[in-house]
Amino acid sequence: MKRTAGFVAAMMLITCQPAWATRMPIHDMAESPQYGPKVGGMLGRGILNITTCFVDLLVNIANETRNGPPIVGPLVGVGKGAGCTTLRALSGGVDLLTFWVPGFNGMPVSDSYNNCLAGLSDAESVAPEATPASEPAWQPTRTATPAPAPVQPKEERPVYTK
Repeated sequence: MKRTAGFVAAMMLITCQPAWATRMPIHDMAESPQYGPKVGGMLGRGILNITTCFVDLLVNIANETRNGPPIVGPLVGVGKGAGCTTLRALSGGVDLLTFWVPGFNGMPVSDSYNNCLAGLSDAESVAPEATPASEPAWQPTRTATPAPAPVQPKEERPVYTK
């Protein structure tokens, strides 16, 4: 029993220590188009995501408690942390189950534990310029509107009374 606990503790220290870095070589290997590095990278990223998924819960609770209102902040942190923990664990599971599939590089989540969805907006496609033919003719066409000019805050002057 002591051996097992020692082994688990050693594996957690070896695996979790580099997990605090923002980007590691294992992430680049997992996204490689070459099969050899991809297999090793996806195995490593999957193990890393599964063993460190609980960190998302702790980080989100701490951040939202610090930034939010007294009761609402921790509750929002628990919700965000549970969602990010689940997403990271599922991503690790997909990596471990599909590391052998050629051409499939998994379902990566953000490298940062502050926001598990950061950087994933790059994968979103840009809407086409023309409206699809299936849209009804009565709908207005979508055009880009310029952003409004930033509003300068008014300078507050002290009020003096006699």
